[in-house]
Amino acid sequence: QVQLVESGGGLVQPGGSLRLSCAASGFTVSSSSSYTMGWFRQAPGKEREFVAASSWTGGRTYYADSLKDRFTISRDNAKNRVYLQMSSLKPEDTAVYYCAARYRGSTYYTLGDYDYWGQGTKVTVSS
Repeated sequence: QVQLVESGGGLVQPGGSLRLSCAASGFTVSSSSSYTMGWFRQAPGKEREFVAASSWTGGRTYYADSLKDRFTISRDNAKNRVYLQMSSLKPEDTAVYYCAARYRGSTYYTLGDYDYWGQGTKVTVSS
């Protein structure tokens, strides 16, 4: 039903900023606000981990504790897009970043909380 495509990844220097975008299809304009949206990341040799999420009911965002002060999730339902603004990037932020969605999801922190996934976009933080 829903397809997600991430973009915006690339090479960035430590301390720099990057904005990731997730374009969704399979939403109607009127229904796009009914999806919980999340970001996860997976570093080489590691399991996929939670980064941030945005509730479908509006107004609530959720973050991994270690990332809360540096990462910001936002969404534009009219454009069927969700964003992840990353700042003060560190080498340990290097990973493939994935967008995820679930219709009217009520939990946010695990892989099983989402039904739809994008293909990922690679972020490399290095000088």
